[in-house]
Amino acid sequence: MKLNTHEYGSGDRVALLVHGMLSDHRTWRLVAPALADRGYRVIAVDLRGHGESGRGEYSPELFAQDLVDTLPAGAELAIGHSLGGLTLSLAVDRLAPARAVFSDPGWKIPAPGDDFDPSMFLQFAQGATAESVAAMNPRWAPEDVEIELRTLALWDPATLGTMGALGGRDLMPAAPVVPSLVQVADPSFLLSVEDQETLRERGFEVRVVKGAGHTIHRDDFEGFMSSLDGWI
Repeated sequence: MKLNTHEYGSGDRVALLVHGMLSDHRTWRLVAPALADRGYRVIAVDLRGHGESGRGEYSPELFAQDLVDTLPAGAELAIGHSLGGLTLSLAVDRLAPARAVFSDPGWKIPAPGDDFDPSMFLQFAQGATAESVAAMNPRWAPEDVEIELRTLALWDPATLGTMGALGGRDLMPAAPVVPSLVQVADPSFLLSVEDQETLRERGFEVRVVKGAGHTIHRDDFEGFMSSLDGWI
């Protein structure tokens, strides 16, 4: 599937941005212009079932194939957040960016249980208000709260089946395909301290953004950008 994309800047270097579950390209409202200011032509996608992209069947493999069908190979940089991090990791061998950044990637989604129920995302989306979004994300700017409401209105809840199918599985890559940075929230509900050490042993650089929630680039934009020192 060809995905809807949004471009920023016109630099000689290309950067690819892949959002997480429930979001679309607008989640990168600060990151994309910042990269454009650094000389990148930034291409941000809407994954299938999100934003203005098409609907259909949903699986990690289909999400990844969509990236390959839509984005140019050989970019200077590719960044994926959460589901986007998992998706990027499944496409990185074919996209072949010079560097990859996986921001709190969905490599170890908890198994459904008392502490984690994918249906809570549906309940949240269906009843979302500016107040509830802000309460769940107290560090977000008002602009991000408004964007979240608009993206939730376009999101296809059927994508949640992907999370249920992945629950309890270990999808951490055995090794980086290209030089790779893993950004980690503090704390991360997806990657434990032990997971982080395993990733370091496998050849990933791992950086924790102190105090940041799962959506690091919205919780702490400056911390997100600082953690990219040497990678952009």
